[in-house]
Amino acid sequence: MNEKKEVGEKAVEYVKDGMVVGLGTGSTVFYTIMELGQLVQQGLSIKGVPTSEQTKQLAIELGIPLVSFNEIEQIDVAIDGADELDSELNLIKGGGGALLREKIIAAAAKTFIVVADSSKNVDTLGTFPLPIEVVPFGYEMTAKHIRKLGGSPKLRMKDGTPYRTDNGNYIIDSSFQEITQSRELEKSLNLIPGVVDNGLFVDMADIVITIKDKKLSTIVRS
Repeated sequence: MNEKKEVGEKAVEYVKDGMVVGLGTGSTVFYTIMELGQLVQQGLSIKGVPTSEQTKQLAIELGIPLVSFNEIEQIDVAIDGADELDSELNLIKGGGGALLREKIIAAAAKTFIVVADSSKNVDTLGTFPLPIEVVPFGYEMTAKHIRKLGGSPKLRMKDGTPYRTDNGNYIIDSSFQEITQSRELEKSLNLIPGVVDNGLFVDMADIVITIKDKKLSTIVRS
């Protein structure tokens, strides 16, 4: 069983003709986008809003028409993955480096759907280091403020230099052990000067499609 493929393709059932669709980033939503590409070739009429340059290129290759924010009022449905998912449908995202655009698009969507294989399900968030997007200027001081909140910040590197997001910012990955107060931590981090946003997605997921007990499971926020 390819769990990523199964949950990724299941999400396509929520996409209808004429919709504006937020296209996530990552190895699970990849299957969603591939399936949407096939349906577009068969006549499905949608417009996509990509969460990253990587997703943008994939959508272009598949022939999915893209649209910018200034051309739309809202997004009908956004589909994206997660690095961790707890029982209250709160998420850690940003392992792929696209958390800021992902959060902007999720917040603009009428329905935000998360696709996650069984390995992403956790009792409490925090095993996966929390990605925090920060401006490059003074990032060392920003990291010190993160440490004061109980984090263990580490600048993300790529090929020996600081990793840059599509927005030109850095990412600090910070372990917090167990995140029991996710809403408070999300707000506290975003109050730090230099932090652009963080990978805690609290009370944002409307529908989660995952694998539980080796079976496809769809959870709707009550």
